[in-house]
Amino acid sequence: MNTLLITNQDDVKQKFQDNLVLLRGSDKVITASYGEAPDVLYEIRPEIIILHEHENREKTAGMIKYIREKKLYSASQILLVANSYDKAFILAAYDAGITDYITVKSDPSEILIRTINCIKKSDMAEKISLLSENLRTYGILDTKTDFYTEKYEKDVFDVRLHMDNYKGGCYIIISPDISAMKDGAAENLVIAIRKSVRIGDMVAVLAGSKYSIMVKTGLEGAIRIYEKIAEELQNEITISAGIAVIDTEKFNEVRNKAVSALNNAKLQGGGYYVYSQDDTSGSEDWLELPQEKNKTYKLFKNAFSKKIENVIAPIFYRTQKAYEEKIGDARIEQFTDEQQSVFRIVSGKYESRITMRYPGYSKLIIYITHSGLDTPENREIVLNMNQITESRLDEIMESFINEFIGIYRHIYNS
Repeated sequence: MNTLLITNQDDVKQKFQDNLVLLRGSDKVITASYGEAPDVLYEIRPEIIILHEHENREKTAGMIKYIREKKLYSASQILLVANSYDKAFILAAYDAGITDYITVKSDPSEILIRTINCIKKSDMAEKISLLSENLRTYGILDTKTDFYTEKYEKDVFDVRLHMDNYKGGCYIIISPDISAMKDGAAENLVIAIRKSVRIGDMVAVLAGSKYSIMVKTGLEGAIRIYEKIAEELQNEITISAGIAVIDTEKFNEVRNKAVSALNNAKLQGGGYYVYSQDDTSGSEDWLELPQEKNKTYKLFKNAFSKKIENVIAPIFYRTQKAYEEKIGDARIEQFTDEQQSVFRIVSGKYESRITMRYPGYSKLIIYITHSGLDTPENREIVLNMNQITESRLDEIMESFINEFIGIYRHIYNS
């Protein structure tokens, strides 16, 4: 076990050499100045780094950042030695990546105990690193983020739902505004998530640059996680979130509720949305398929995804452009992902919504709903996959728009 003490003061060197004599004989304590530190770090690859506060604190912060940015020292533990206790400085150092801190006035027993604790954490970090490498090799962990991959999300999260007491916890889906993302924004989102979750929280990478987070904390804690991530991003990326309180051990049910909430969050223009039992607009009635039918199900789902991309999304866009200038101050919003497509028109307390959803196999269900007084009756349209054509969907959208215009005229003629 190599320990590196970085300091520019001889009296601090002496103090630590005297107080760490109870470490194992094979453990080495090597000293280096700030100027020598980068070369010595590379040469000895220390498990423990004892970093004495520089008289210029910016250099202390710079050294912590330098160490934490190098993958070579990812398992190294940093014990900060502060000249005096300063809450703001200590908290900033923790945020930058230190493991623990002491002051130069700490008694010898505390110095030894804190160092030994860092050694234990280093051992644990090395074990975790080896396990993580195995999980990455088998595709369970994403190689770029170290979050769980979407392929294994259900398996891993489902097991935890049954093993641990997550009842009353929350499942969150975070979705960035991809159209507004700048260079480096994706990496910053990952960093923000890492800073905002705790070691026991489960995080997975989903399609479309989304991330799912499963936490044991209650709703207030889940909302705080969303807010913390948004704060960390400093408006560099706008994010939406769907939150579902965990009230069942069936992972698919929890996830579908969060998807529903996320769709509503996007439709309301961003922010977070908490799933309610009253929500029907984005709910997912996915069928629980027998194992032998999974392959057929996936084939139809892939076909539906292509229909969304090549038929539904273009028609939604075309309809919005054709009518957004013709319906007064009403607002048109739309959202499409791999599971459903939503198109809605809102004017005050009046809302008309068309939701196209794939519940399984070869059929598409279209829900047309209107809210407000004197609205047309809500209805459903079921189409086979081969009936999802541009002409058929254009006809449905035209009828839907005309129904809303009927409500719209009623509003402004009264």
